[in-house]
Amino acid sequence: MDAAPPLIATPAAPVPPGGQPEWVAGARGARLRAALFPAAGAPRGSVVLSGGRTEPIEKYFEVIEELRRRGFTVLAHDWRGQGLSQRLLPDRLRGHAAGYKDFLADYVALLAAFAARLPKPWIAVGHSMGGCLTALVLAHGERRFSAAALSAPMVGILTGATPRPIANVLARVLSRLGAGAVMTPGRQVSPIAVPFEENILTHDRRRYDRNQSQLVACPDLMLGGPTWSWLDFAFSAIAELQRGAGITRVEIPVVIVAAGDDRLVDIEAERRVAARIPKGRIVAVNGAFHEILQETDDVRAVFWREFDALAAEAAPIAPPA
Repeated sequence: MDAAPPLIATPAAPVPPGGQPEWVAGARGARLRAALFPAAGAPRGSVVLSGGRTEPIEKYFEVIEELRRRGFTVLAHDWRGQGLSQRLLPDRLRGHAAGYKDFLADYVALLAAFAARLPKPWIAVGHSMGGCLTALVLAHGERRFSAAALSAPMVGILTGATPRPIANVLARVLSRLGAGAVMTPGRQVSPIAVPFEENILTHDRRRYDRNQSQLVACPDLMLGGPTWSWLDFAFSAIAELQRGAGITRVEIPVVIVAAGDDRLVDIEAERRVAARIPKGRIVAVNGAFHEILQETDDVRAVFWREFDALAAEAAPIAPPA
């Protein structure tokens, strides 16, 4: 592949120490960006960190540093169609997908490329779409992880004024009639055009402004609204998690941290999926918007409390010699 991809630093979000970006070949040869960040000190394990729709690696620099300081090597990545990974349409702002199988194959390729450099045990962390796909990877038989922490995973989506069954049918039919690349109505503006006061993702202005400044610094990181095919992908992935048998065979502890005031993901669907996982549990953060890890410190503290409890069992800190 080409020379190593960049990691975009801004004054408010410097690159965590030791970050090494690489290209990875995904399904159908898609060029995907990933980056490995070493633990601060002796590693106690590794975290594979998967962001949500629209989210590049850079948005998680703060989270990566928090994980590094906890003793974890961190592997972060851009999903196909976003960040600096290969986009799926000529118009970079259209958030597109063609089913979920390529995403799962990309994840397998990611692990294959980095497995030898990821100290065990492994913990999976995923937000929103990344949480949904992480759960699907586990449901499809990935057994190398020791635990998973999912932030507001996309296991049920809220469709606003359009009833969910109608949105589901529209997405499926339009995708099959050749209109899959058309953007859905509604949130189609540039992501940097939404003022903080109108956002439904976080109550934290500092983190919101920081994330926006990353997009200004590197417009290639931007992603706009979803297409009908992306919505069809989302409904298909969700249906498997809600009805497929795979998730009931996941043997590791899985904690879902749900946003109590989520405007994008259905918290009741999160409860149902958590109940299907043998060692699954859910913790709801009252008043939180969707992006829990980009939220205010008190909201984020709930996620870290749950993660630390999970990590204490999956990757306990060795006593000093």
